[in-house]
Amino acid sequence: MRTVAATRYVTPLREGGSLPAVIEADDDGLYVLKFRGAGQGAKALVAELVAGELARALDLPIPEIVLAELDPELARTEPDPEIQDLIRASAGLNLALDYLPGAVNYDPVAEQPDAGLASRVVWFDAFVSNVDRSFRNTNLLVWHRRLWLIDHGAALYFHHGWDGTPAHADSAFPLIKDHVLLPLADALVEADAELAPRLDRALFESILAQVPESWLDGEGALADPAAHRAAYVEHFVQRLAHRQRFVEEAIRARA
Repeated sequence: MRTVAATRYVTPLREGGSLPAVIEADDDGLYVLKFRGAGQGAKALVAELVAGELARALDLPIPEIVLAELDPELARTEPDPEIQDLIRASAGLNLALDYLPGAVNYDPVAEQPDAGLASRVVWFDAFVSNVDRSFRNTNLLVWHRRLWLIDHGAALYFHHGWDGTPAHADSAFPLIKDHVLLPLADALVEADAELAPRLDRALFESILAQVPESWLDGEGALADPAAHRAAYVEHFVQRLAHRQRFVEEAIRARA
């Protein structure tokens, strides 16, 4: 995963609950920056990175994810005290996604992806326990006539207050009933057969290895970053083994 340095704060994206912002980086690219110092904390960045890279491994459309180094000196040029505080609280490594200029929010009335893609996205969101892809907030963009997945900070919701055990790995994830693409997802069995073989322990380990140690704050069994990463890996291994529960729940909810 590439690391860039933020060189200019361009504009806030105030529709996001954590005040993400468009920034310019030292590679002259524009990115949507997710701040470590925002209210959702580092765990939202862990979820964003891990879920995003799992989506990429499954060939789902997601913007490039980079690590973004943020200098607190950037706060000096910002007139808004709230933004100043956010920048200072987020000094160091943050997460950013490639900015898609001209992208528009997905409209479930105007845009209807094919059943195969809809089913793969539903399967993926159930696997990562993403509670935030509803009709109210789709977290989908349309760019160059293609659907793109964004904003996975609400995935892996189990890790808030987590003790490191895979207790939630076999969840049927009943909240899948609210998924914006569920009405179109009539190929869930086929999606399971296609996607599950692409996931394994080695992939989970390689993705977790990219999570910065400074984001893995924990206590007890999760105090050691290596143990923290291993706990996530074990969760996903168990989640994959018990995937029939969430597949059957999605089929039931759709029916």
